[in-house]
Amino acid sequence: MEKLISSRSYLPFVPESFILPPESRPGQTKFPLWESIPVIDLGGELAFDRAQLVKQIIQASQEFGIFQLVNHGVSEKLMHDVLEVANEFFEMPAKDKESLYSEDPNQTCRVRTSINYDSEKVHYWRDNLRHPCYPLEEHMQIWPEKPARYREVVGSYSTEARKLTLWILDLIGEGLGLETGYFGDELSQVQFMSINHYPRCPDPSLTLGLPKHCDPNLITLVLQGEVHGLQVFKDGQWLAVEPLPNAFVANIGYMLQVHPIFSSSSSSI
Repeated sequence: MEKLISSRSYLPFVPESFILPPESRPGQTKFPLWESIPVIDLGGELAFDRAQLVKQIIQASQEFGIFQLVNHGVSEKLMHDVLEVANEFFEMPAKDKESLYSEDPNQTCRVRTSINYDSEKVHYWRDNLRHPCYPLEEHMQIWPEKPARYREVVGSYSTEARKLTLWILDLIGEGLGLETGYFGDELSQVQFMSINHYPRCPDPSLTLGLPKHCDPNLITLVLQGEVHGLQVFKDGQWLAVEPLPNAFVANIGYMLQVHPIFSSSSSSI
């Protein structure tokens, strides 16, 4: 448990094991905002023009591999509550998180720091809680018992997030000419909640929350909240994604990118 950054008292300096090599450090670089990232309004005029909605999602997926969703149907209160309860979890005393901490990737519900703490040379400045969410009734009993409302809030949120995800996948499937519900069977039976917590860092120029990566799954819905820091590699440069109020960032994963229509996508996070 001493590995969890959120369980340590405020650190006046970045521990040596978290300091990246000079060539990998972010330094004082200011990344430009990505102003052209597609924003798809699911509750606007597109809601009455399914063909145009499908066209916009396919175009965004093909050209960018990432887009933002607004007016998506998940309530503002629920989005606020899930961010709040996640923060409450990481602010709990270490003893309340101890039973969930594990370096074993086979443990279905676990808390950890960085990525592979015991085997990596340099650690990343994040704590993470990850657990399966579907089917809800099969997994909820292994979720954290504290905070007391965690299971209720995250259960409601994961249900709504799944509905939205399957709807987006249906629209993508329609744009690819696939049969209705193509992604709703075996391909979408696994759903995970991954909560990243980035505690205050005494010197952000020396470390990163996560390394550059692409998601291996079908699609990821990212709830940024008001947190800046998400960056996307596009056309040879890293660009910052500006958080939009009550929006999700949808990221196309490798499982979808293998389809020829998405093969030109060059974004990664």
